[in-house]
Amino acid sequence: MHILGISCFYHDAAACLVSEGRIVAAASEEAFTRKKHDSRLPVDATRYVLGEAGLKASDLSAIIYYDKPIRKLDRSLRTFIDTFPSGLGAFIRKMPHLAGVQLRLPSELKKELGYAGPVLYSEHHLSHAASAFYCSGWEEAAILTVDGVGEWASSSWGVGRGNKISLTGETRFPHSLGLLYSAITLYLGFKVNSAEYKVMGLAPYGEPAYVDQIRKLIHVAPDGTFRLDMRYFAFDRGERMYNEELEKLFGRPGRPIEEGELEQFHKDVARSLQVVVDDVMVRLATTVVKETGAKKLCLAGGVALNCVANGEILRRAPVEDIYVQPSAGDAGGAMGAALVAWNGLLEKPRLPRLESVYLGPGYDEAVVKAALDAAGAVYRRYERAELLAESVELLTSGKVVGWFQGRMEWGPRALGHRSILGDPRHPEMRDIINMKIKMREGFRPFAPAVLEDQVSEWFQLDRPSPYMLLVAPVREDKPPLPSITHVDKSARIQTINRAQDALYYDLIQAFGEKTGVPVLINTSMNVRGEPMVCSPEDGWRCFMRTEMDVLVIGPFILRKEDQPKIAMKSAAEEFGLD
Repeated sequence: MHILGISCFYHDAAACLVSEGRIVAAASEEAFTRKKHDSRLPVDATRYVLGEAGLKASDLSAIIYYDKPIRKLDRSLRTFIDTFPSGLGAFIRKMPHLAGVQLRLPSELKKELGYAGPVLYSEHHLSHAASAFYCSGWEEAAILTVDGVGEWASSSWGVGRGNKISLTGETRFPHSLGLLYSAITLYLGFKVNSAEYKVMGLAPYGEPAYVDQIRKLIHVAPDGTFRLDMRYFAFDRGERMYNEELEKLFGRPGRPIEEGELEQFHKDVARSLQVVVDDVMVRLATTVVKETGAKKLCLAGGVALNCVANGEILRRAPVEDIYVQPSAGDAGGAMGAALVAWNGLLEKPRLPRLESVYLGPGYDEAVVKAALDAAGAVYRRYERAELLAESVELLTSGKVVGWFQGRMEWGPRALGHRSILGDPRHPEMRDIINMKIKMREGFRPFAPAVLEDQVSEWFQLDRPSPYMLLVAPVREDKPPLPSITHVDKSARIQTINRAQDALYYDLIQAFGEKTGVPVLINTSMNVRGEPMVCSPEDGWRCFMRTEMDVLVIGPFILRKEDQPKIAMKSAAEEFGLD
């Protein structure tokens, strides 16, 4: 029995294969096409996951899509009627997409993949719920999913028990916490469905001076349910996310996309938004836990990637523990859809807890060597112990190290396989990586990767955070770690144990033995506007286009000063930073 789950046609297309009771592979289409947030039918991702199992499309028992296109079409039609005539233009533009590509999904699958078998359809928030609950390993848990919008629902909640998920409540479009967040993201001058995490990173630099204005945009009940005041928004008419009434509310126009200085005003609005989002999520979590009687909580949907709110839920809601799907956004819907079929429809036994997120492409030593040789790279091969010792020496000497190992991570966070690493004690390391390698805003924080068994010694966190989805305060009774400590003295934490990844664990442990600090800076190996690197060729290009000092790829170490001078436009030149 082989089930393929897919998500696509909006943003973050992905494919996930569940085969004979295990998740064989999962990947986003952007990893292969190199187009960030690629929304097209995940042809390359599907070919990859099938290849990992040695299957052809014709071997599949079923393909299941992560939502119901007919219900999305229904929402668009009803919204058009409700907002006529102002939404006419947007309706005309969207109809070919809604009534065309999605409703012809079986023919697209046959044309692109040669698949002519059964095509099933999950529901958007059911896919989110399944992606968290069925991966949690828990027999019973409350479930909360929050995003922009699915078919009609923008948030849903309920309970999972055994193989059964029961979603008992929802908030419906146009009322959406995710769309509120996106509207403010655009107002602050960042791209929607792409840069919401920048607003989260900006928030600690501000004060909650505009909470009252945010609360005029969203009316929140004591149980966490909410309604937007649609006088301030335009997304239901397919125009801009917000209108001039929102600008009047804040007393100034929105910042142009990626232009102009970020002022204290923008930081204060971001902080105020985060305060309200935290409040809504804590209230909703409290309600669903009380209503279901389940003390553990599963989270998914794009808003579940807000690790600040996740930390607040742990601290303020009556939950024993939370499980957040590592790919909580739309890409994760592919995994959820596959599990809806496997556990919900077929009633197959539950899979074990998803411990490893290394479900993407991996490359053996011969493939890596061939790629490096083809590029003219200069490298040296090391045995395992030497590789670790040399890498620690480079890190402690202040080098920025690209770390490319094993199979690629599932989800938006680099978790030690496609990472850029640095010394968190170095007072300038954050600025060096931000400006010279990532080519991104200087306010953006970096995550610490810490040994799981020592996390409580360095951070005010009493549990693992393997997917970098919890924020907690940095302990002040330890030596300072300036390059992973955000302005509010917090950090977005990744914990690692040896069972997850022995090499990565041993690297951090060896760094800790040498320095007394079992913590490294960990950020994704990519530059602004590009997906995380996937292949050895991607890793080489990122290394050569930036001021990264060292690339550790498989058993090979490459030093920048040893590499040939090649005609390659640097990332700094591309972004006009030279």
